[in-house]
Amino acid sequence: MSLSNTFETHTLNYLFTATSVTRPTAWYVALFTSDPAEDASGTEVSGGAYARQSVTFTVSGNTASNSAAVEFPTATASYGTVTHIGVYDASSGGNLIAYAALTTSKAIDTGDVLRLPASDLDITMD
Repeated sequence: MSLSNTFETHTLNYLFTATSVTRPTAWYVALFTSDPAEDASGTEVSGGAYARQSVTFTVSGNTASNSAAVEFPTATASYGTVTHIGVYDASSGGNLIAYAALTTSKAIDTGDVLRLPASDLDITMD
């Protein structure tokens, strides 16, 4: 996953200046049908019972991974083809923290459930 421009700036300010940086206190996974890019300009899924899902992370070395499975509600209408995933600091609105393309895009139709197993969502800093 890549950090958004906003959180790259937060990280640099935290590490190299005395500027105060507000740390997120909650994290939410979002689904996109187009690349959110560094400025969160992609198309987030909406409708069909979609809602961002809370996620917690564990950190080992230079990688943060979801500590439990993340499951989205059963779709009551098609979400379209999900191509990207993002992590936000709020259940709606908020700031995009990190994002990535899915290894394989996934069409989510009525009745489908998208599930991310524990340790499947990795954020690595090289």
